[in-house]
Amino acid sequence: MDRNIVATDKAPGAVGPYSQAVVAGGFVFAAGTIGLDPKTGQMGSEGVGGQTRQALTNLQSVLEAAGSSLRRAVKTTVFLTDMGNFSQMNAVYAEFFPVDPPARSTVEVGQLPKGALIEIDAIALK
Repeated sequence: MDRNIVATDKAPGAVGPYSQAVVAGGFVFAAGTIGLDPKTGQMGSEGVGGQTRQALTNLQSVLEAAGSSLRRAVKTTVFLTDMGNFSQMNAVYAEFFPVDPPARSTVEVGQLPKGALIEIDAIALK
C-alpha cells in the first residue's frame, strides 16, 4: 500500500518529527492541529472558541491539501486542557460540521503544545 505525505503552508508546519497528514488506503490521517495562525506562528486567540475555530481552519487546510475535506471526515478526536471548555468548543465545532458530523471523541489532557487549549485530529476519506 502506498503512503503519501501531505504538507501545506496554509496550516502550521509540524513542530516535531511528524507529518501534517498521511494518505494511505483511501484515507487521510491528519495529525492534531492547534490554534496557531500559519502566517504569524502565533496562537490565533487566547480563548478556546477562537482556538477551536483556528484549529478547525488549519485542519480543513490540511485535508484539502490531501484532496479531501471536513465534509469527508469520518472520525475526529478533540483534546481539551479543561473539560469545562466543552460547551464553547462544541458550539464552534458545530459551525464546521452542521450536518452529518463525523464520529468524535473528546478527552481532557494535562497539556498541549505551545500552551494551546485545544487540539483536533481527524481521519477522512480521500
